[in-house]
Amino acid sequence: MKYVLRPVSTLLVASMLLVSACNQNAGNKETANTENQTSNTANEVKLPARADFQKTIDGKQTDLFVLKNKNNVQAAITNYGGRVVSLLVPDKNGKLTDVSIGFANVEDYTEGADTFFGATIGRYGNRIAKGKFNLEGKEYTLATNNGANHLHGGVKGFSRVVWDAKQVDDKTLELTYLSKDMEEGYPGNLNVKVTYTLTDENELTVNYQATTDKATHVNLTNHTFFNLNGEGSGDILGHTLQINADRYNPVDSTLIPTGIEPVAGTPFDFQQPTTIGSRIKEQNQQLKFGNGYDHNYVLTGGNAGKEMKLAATVTGDKSGITMEIRTQEPGIQFYSGNFMEGSHTLKTNVKDEFRTAFCLETQHFPDSPNQPAFPSTVLKPGQTYNTTTVHKFSAK
Repeated sequence: MKYVLRPVSTLLVASMLLVSACNQNAGNKETANTENQTSNTANEVKLPARADFQKTIDGKQTDLFVLKNKNNVQAAITNYGGRVVSLLVPDKNGKLTDVSIGFANVEDYTEGADTFFGATIGRYGNRIAKGKFNLEGKEYTLATNNGANHLHGGVKGFSRVVWDAKQVDDKTLELTYLSKDMEEGYPGNLNVKVTYTLTDENELTVNYQATTDKATHVNLTNHTFFNLNGEGSGDILGHTLQINADRYNPVDSTLIPTGIEPVAGTPFDFQQPTTIGSRIKEQNQQLKFGNGYDHNYVLTGGNAGKEMKLAATVTGDKSGITMEIRTQEPGIQFYSGNFMEGSHTLKTNVKDEFRTAFCLETQHFPDSPNQPAFPSTVLKPGQTYNTTTVHKFSAK
């Protein structure tokens, strides 16, 4: 018998092997492309997972809300404490950078005594001496949660409550909270509304409003920890800072203001662009206590409630990202991360090491309830507390 079909079978097998090899090569290329895409994606900054912020706390539901503008700038905000969790802005090369220091899940925000990261602070931002004040002939006693003093609203200030949230649209989030009479020792039922808006001009605007049924003290602010080079990029000492203030509040050993003094000729003078770290050791030596900047600056341009004024400008030395802060408030607290000690793990799995972030908190002055020379923080029935602060981002 002659096997005349054998050459044909050999040809067929060879063809099949060739096709298989081609398909395998194509598959390898596709796999390699997929791996590259995955690798590239892994290197891109991302917002935390929404599911990691969905939890019931004090009988209320927490969540994560994302604002986004046409330039792909994004802000992630949780209603637990009204906190800015992430803030993604482009650097000088167009790469998105998370300039807000924070945690990857809501549970981490509930831990520890000083986790004010990104939070809405109230009723009173900053310190009140010995946790006491006199108002309309009556003395009120607050919690003393910072040594002998009251700090940032007390043991459970606005940073540790679940706000009611309404996402109006892709760029606007409204948060509301009723602080009941004598909560943390403050008189009056205080209805508070905080509105976050992200504009197409790369501005994150925060508007605070409040009304009360009894005279009380109100001083609301936001406590975002910033590193304009991005979380995990190292310390902030190379950032360039300019503060529009020719005066500041010197403080005692418990960080309570002792008056108002000029910044000229002192390490507190940031009227011209100056790196944060250039005089920080000199500042420590001058104070003989403390561990860096944690002071209120008296802003140039009038009292609160009037026109918006430029408060501060700061630029990241590595990223080229610049943040301009405008406000209606009379002061701004500059904090250089002095109490950061690596005790918390952040979104990028790095620790919050010493001076790896700074804060610039627009506000009325610390201890105003006990210092009549300072702008008043009293809110009475029939009045509306209404103030706005804007953070504008650019890069070059």
